[in-house]
Amino acid sequence: MSETPDSAVRTYIENHRAAFLDDLVEWLRIPSVSAQPEHATDVRRSADWLAAKLRETGFPVAEVWETPGAPAVFAEWPSEDPDAPTVLVYGHHDVQPAAREDGWHTEPFEPVVRGNRLHARGAADDKGQVFFHTLGVRAHLATTGRSAPAVHLKMLVEGEEESGSPHFRALVEENAERLAADAVVVSDTGMWSEDTPTVCTGMRGLAECEIRLYGPDQDIHSGSFGGAVPNPATEVARLVAALHDEHARVAIPGFYDGIVELSDHERQLFAELPFDEERWLRTARSTAAHGEAGHTTLERVWARPTAEVNGIGGGYQGAGSKTIIPASAMVKLSFRLVAGQDPDHIAKAVTAWAAERLPAGIRHEITFSGATRPCLTPLDHPALRSLVRAMGRAFQQPIRYTREGGSGPAADLQEVLDAPVLFLGISVPSDGWHAPDEKAELDLLLKGVETSAYLWSELAASSREAH
Repeated sequence: MSETPDSAVRTYIENHRAAFLDDLVEWLRIPSVSAQPEHATDVRRSADWLAAKLRETGFPVAEVWETPGAPAVFAEWPSEDPDAPTVLVYGHHDVQPAAREDGWHTEPFEPVVRGNRLHARGAADDKGQVFFHTLGVRAHLATTGRSAPAVHLKMLVEGEEESGSPHFRALVEENAERLAADAVVVSDTGMWSEDTPTVCTGMRGLAECEIRLYGPDQDIHSGSFGGAVPNPATEVARLVAALHDEHARVAIPGFYDGIVELSDHERQLFAELPFDEERWLRTARSTAAHGEAGHTTLERVWARPTAEVNGIGGGYQGAGSKTIIPASAMVKLSFRLVAGQDPDHIAKAVTAWAAERLPAGIRHEITFSGATRPCLTPLDHPALRSLVRAMGRAFQQPIRYTREGGSGPAADLQEVLDAPVLFLGISVPSDGWHAPDEKAELDLLLKGVETSAYLWSELAASSREAH
């Protein structure tokens, strides 16, 4: 579909590989840890560095956008074709905390290449995966003879993802007109393995709450009053026990309203992946799989909603005994949501469920924190097919499909911009995100470059066919 043989793209990338890696190493040396206030100047330095490098790459617009927290970077490169689709690339330039004493074999912000692996904090999550787009767009231009991309190309690289993206949605809403796009490419995810390249098609959403129960005005004697007044700790246990039915389905009325069920085709695609449950259990540090009946482990973590107890407490916790009825108890719950579920609806359903189950004499407070919406791109979406074709050309083998069980800001982009989200990530589980000795496989990093080089022409061609 491209105007130039794919071998020309690979030759261009190989010829520019050394300079690309030198630049990436320079960026990785900046300890842009958003969670630690002492690194605030480093996060800003990282944003300034990236904006300058994007201008050097050729983006005519590259700006540092302020937020109440850490700065983001926005860049834009219009196509010469006024009818070309607009594509927004998302990633983040902040990184997790890291120190040698955490178990690193080398200094986390002194990148080192061992074999065919680049070790440094941010090598995979997410600087390496953001940066491969710079060489990708240059390869795209050089091998197609273009002076501008085949799409209107934009980039938004935030600086607070590792701190929960507290200001991201507001940033997107305030700049929705400039960020408007026909598709969003998220390069902050991964693949199944080096041998099994995959594209992710969705992420779960998240709703969290804390429920506090209050009984007597103070701790009271369990002999004098036990069995005659309600016990908050007992009632918390009853709530937790009532979360699921005997089939491990969430038992909150209305919880499953509107969900998009897995199709038989998607279930078959999941089943084709080389999943080793025993190995997965070792990674989970668990001895048995458990979950909603009628679904496989992969279906449970990717495509089914959950209710989990994250913390529970109340009453005496010290050594020995203290025979009391405690004055209060609490439980922290989290709900992973799938496509079709609305966090606001879930909050109302959980609130009503808790109120209906508590007896007289128990007062309660329920507090929900900020929610993340689920996102899902249908398998037959033309933009997704374009991404799969681009990855297939780079990896020279069939591309399979996964989803992500976790949650992230991609849903905010999908909802605010009303655009499909495509996940282009080349990281593999062994890269050790958030862990000591984080690394990126150099061969895969360059496959990301190559995919990016093909993607813009693929999306432009798909758009032309659609019209």
